[in-house]
Amino acid sequence: MTMIKKLGRAIAVTTLGLGLYATAVADEVNIGFTGPLSGGAALYGENTLSGLRMAADEINDAGGFAVGGEQHTVNIVALDDRYSPAQAATNAKRLKQQSGVAAVFVPHSGGVFALQDFNEKDDFLVMAYTSVPAVTEQGNELTLRIPPTFDGYVRAFTAYAQEHVGTTLGMGGATHEYAKIWADMMEKEWTGKGGEIVVSNPMDYNKSADFYTGVSRIIASNPEVMFVGGASEPTGLVVRQARQLGFQGGFMLMDQAKLDEVAEVAGGFEMMEGAIGVVPLSVYDTDSARNFIERYEAAYDKTPGSEAAYNYLALHALVAAMEQADSLEPKAIRGAISDAIRDMDSAKNPMAVKEITASGGFVTETTLAVVEDGKIVQKDIKK
Repeated sequence: MTMIKKLGRAIAVTTLGLGLYATAVADEVNIGFTGPLSGGAALYGENTLSGLRMAADEINDAGGFAVGGEQHTVNIVALDDRYSPAQAATNAKRLKQQSGVAAVFVPHSGGVFALQDFNEKDDFLVMAYTSVPAVTEQGNELTLRIPPTFDGYVRAFTAYAQEHVGTTLGMGGATHEYAKIWADMMEKEWTGKGGEIVVSNPMDYNKSADFYTGVSRIIASNPEVMFVGGASEPTGLVVRQARQLGFQGGFMLMDQAKLDEVAEVAGGFEMMEGAIGVVPLSVYDTDSARNFIERYEAAYDKTPGSEAAYNYLALHALVAAMEQADSLEPKAIRGAISDAIRDMDSAKNPMAVKEITASGGFVTETTLAVVEDGKIVQKDIKK
């Protein structure tokens, strides 16, 4: 315990001895975050972080949580890694050594893989906001994957696009590690189902704001469908520039990009006609999702995306697991989190996570939506 915290408790005890009302001084539990807070993916990083901050505020405003007979509050320690796996690893080392974090949230697969090289040795949980299946297939016992794996999206998006849009595909996704894994799986699924890849031209969504050259190369091959995706903001620029250059086909969005957020940058839903993506949180029709959206809008004056919602529920689950395990030790928290999320109040679970797999993956339903006549329409997925 630090000298400041000891002094705080001494003051509280002295005040109580004088017959005045005093409350126990709560110890802070530091939770780390490393993600892009600058550069092309800054909005994505801030959206992720906002969900953590909202959950932390709720936990602290409610008086914190009890572990070992003592009250604790949550303190989010956030560092910018500019989407760099190497910087994410450096940040995580700093967060552990200087702040003693029990867990580090990281919203990109490159950073997750970098942290998995040492998190078990350094004894902290990796809270992975990435849908890459491999992060929970490597046997790392201190990793939790927050969103569902994207392999279900790849299959569903491919089936819908080939049936309703066309069978020729131009690949124009991003160049970061997560996008590369997505693209590789997409190419295998697309060709395996009889489609043709007519061009592949990945682009750096994190550094460039001018995608005209790259998009022109894709359009020159005349694909019926264009695969795009990184963070929502640069993806919106790619879509807008593709339409400005005359592309009339459909878009298939990697799950990191959200249809409603992309439309804001692209110039409206008319620019997105025929686009296929995950169902955005803004159109979820559940009480817990609507309640979360209302509270988030009141706090941040904007509509949340799934990044905020997933990380919000993950922090609530993490703290509930600390209470249930009556421990701040990462291994004990990991062991208790499955029961914690099953028992969690639905108001704290806007994405309706049902369970956590033995390997550490949060389980939710795969979703698919399409922009039709200027609106986002959810579609059933063929089994």
